[in-house]
Amino acid sequence: MNKISGIAASAGIAIARAFILEHPDYSVQKKQVNDTQAELDKLDDALQQSSVELEAIKERTLQELGEKKAEIFESHLLILNDPEFIDPVKSLITTESINASYALNEIANQFIGMFENMKSAYLQERAADMRDVSKRILKHLLGISQVSPAEIAEETIVIAEDLTPSDTAQLNRRYVKGFTTNIGGRTSHSAIMARSLEIPAVVGTQNVLAQVTSGDLVIVDGLAGEVFINPSEEIVAEYRIKQQAYDLQIAEWKKLRDLPTLTEDNVQVELAANIGTPADVEGVLENGGEAVGLYRTEFLYMGRDKLPSENVQYNAYKTVLEKMSGKPVVVRTLDIGGDKELPYLEMPKEMNPFLGFRAIRLCLDRQDIFRVQLRALLRASVYGNLRIMFPMIATLGEFRAAKAVLLEEKEKLTSEGIAVSENIQLGIMVEIPSTAVLADQFAKEVDFFSIGTNDLIQYTMAADRMNERVSYLYQPYNPSILRLIDMVIKAAHKQGKWVGMCGEMAGDETAIPLLIGLGLDEFSMSASSILPARSLISKLSTSDMKQLAEKALEQATAEEVVELVKATVSK
Repeated sequence: MNKISGIAASAGIAIARAFILEHPDYSVQKKQVNDTQAELDKLDDALQQSSVELEAIKERTLQELGEKKAEIFESHLLILNDPEFIDPVKSLITTESINASYALNEIANQFIGMFENMKSAYLQERAADMRDVSKRILKHLLGISQVSPAEIAEETIVIAEDLTPSDTAQLNRRYVKGFTTNIGGRTSHSAIMARSLEIPAVVGTQNVLAQVTSGDLVIVDGLAGEVFINPSEEIVAEYRIKQQAYDLQIAEWKKLRDLPTLTEDNVQVELAANIGTPADVEGVLENGGEAVGLYRTEFLYMGRDKLPSENVQYNAYKTVLEKMSGKPVVVRTLDIGGDKELPYLEMPKEMNPFLGFRAIRLCLDRQDIFRVQLRALLRASVYGNLRIMFPMIATLGEFRAAKAVLLEEKEKLTSEGIAVSENIQLGIMVEIPSTAVLADQFAKEVDFFSIGTNDLIQYTMAADRMNERVSYLYQPYNPSILRLIDMVIKAAHKQGKWVGMCGEMAGDETAIPLLIGLGLDEFSMSASSILPARSLISKLSTSDMKQLAEKALEQATAEEVVELVKATVSK
C-alpha cells in the first residue's frame, strides 16, 4: 500500500478503481490499400460513433453544467459534420488508395496548421477544437480502447497530471467518485469545479500519477488530503466507516437547509453561493443558499466564437433572478483577463496578465462590450433583487467612471420606455490592496463591498496562487490579510454599508470563526460548503469570536493564527 499526501481540495471520501487520464498514442503510418470502399466505410463508422459520443456528452453537460459549457461540444459536432473537413479525407483515401487513419490525420493536420498560422487569436484557438475532434475519430479508426472522462460508465477515481476546465466539464458525477492530481491548489480551477460538482478531490500530490496503474483500488480522502493506493482490507473497512459517517454528517447538515444562519448568540449573517451559470442556481437552493454572492458572468462569454448578444445575456440574468425568487443576486460584471481569455477579442499578449489589462480596465476601454452587459443587467433587474458589482477596482476614479456608464445606460433605457428597478445596489470587489487601504473613502460612495480573497491574498503577498513554487506564500490567515479585511469591514460599517466575501476563504472552517469575529455580513462560497458553514456558525459566539479576532490581528505569523483558532474553537 502507498499513502500519498496532497491538498484537500473538495470534501468527502471516495473508494473506487483508478482511471488514468492520459493521452494515448495516436501516431499513424501510411498504408496502401486495395479496398478503398472498406476504408471509406471505416471512416463513416468512426464518424458515426464519434457523433453519438459527442451528442451524449453535450446532453449530459447541458443538464449538469448548463448551456454555455455544452456549446463546446456543439462546436465539435459542427466540425465532425463539416464537408470541408470530411470530403478531402474521403478524396485522399480514394485517389491515393491509402488507409483512412492516415488520410484523416493528414487533412486534420493541414487544418490545424492553417488555424495555428492565422493572425486571429480566435481562429488559432480553433486548432485545439480540430485536434480534439480528429483524435476522437482516430480513436475509433485505430481501435484505441482508452475512454474519455465523459464516457466513463463505472465507478472510478480519475488520476491525472492536472484536470483542465474542459476535463472537469466532462466528468459524469454518477460514475466519477473522486479525483486526484499531481499539480494544483485549493484555488485552482479543478479544485473549484470539484467543489461545485461535490466530488471528493485531493490535488497537488506531485507524484500520484507515477504510482498508480489503471484498475488499482484507490481511496481519496478529500477531508484530510490523503490518497491510498491498493490499501489493505483493514484500511478499506476503516474508510468505509468514515465514508458512512461523512454521509450521515451530510444528512444532518441538510436538516439546516431551510433555517436562517444564526450564531450561538443569535446574530444573523447571510450565507450565499458563487455560481457560473443559471443551471448552478439549483445547487444553491438545494443547499439552503440565502443569496447568490457572486455570479461570474465571464462564463457567458467563454466557449463561443463571438460576444454574447444583449438578449442572450438578458435571458441568463433574468433566469437567475427569477429562480432566486427575490433573494439577493450579486452579479459581477465581465472579469476577463489573467487566466481567463476570450480568443475572439484578439487581445495582445501581456508579460503579466494578472496585473494587466483585465476586468474593469478592459470594460472601461471597450465600452461597446461593457454597455451591452449593463443594458442586459438593467433590463433584467425588474425580475428580482439585483446587485451589480465591478471587479478589479483600484481607484475611486475607476468606480466613478463605471458608475457613470451604468447611469447613462439606465437613462437611455428609461427614455426608451423600458422598466428598470430603482433598488439596484452597486458595489465593488475588494481584491487589490490599494482599495482595501482606501476603503474608508470607497465606503462613502459604494453600496457594498465583496472581498475577493483569492486575488487579494496573491496581490498582497506578491505570490502567484497558480505557482506551486511559491504556494507557501498563499496564506489566508496571515495577519496582514486579516488586517486588510478588518480595515474594509470597519470602513463599511462606519458608513452603514454591508460587506461580503466571495473568495474561497469565505467557506474555510478555520477562517469562518475569524470572519465572524471581524463582523463580516455575508459569506459567499461553493454551494456544497453552505450547510457545513451554517452548522459551524451556529456553534460560535460572536462575543467570543470578536476576542479571537482581536488576538489574531496581533499575531506575527499565519501559523500562530491557526493555532489560536484551534485552541479557541475546540474549547
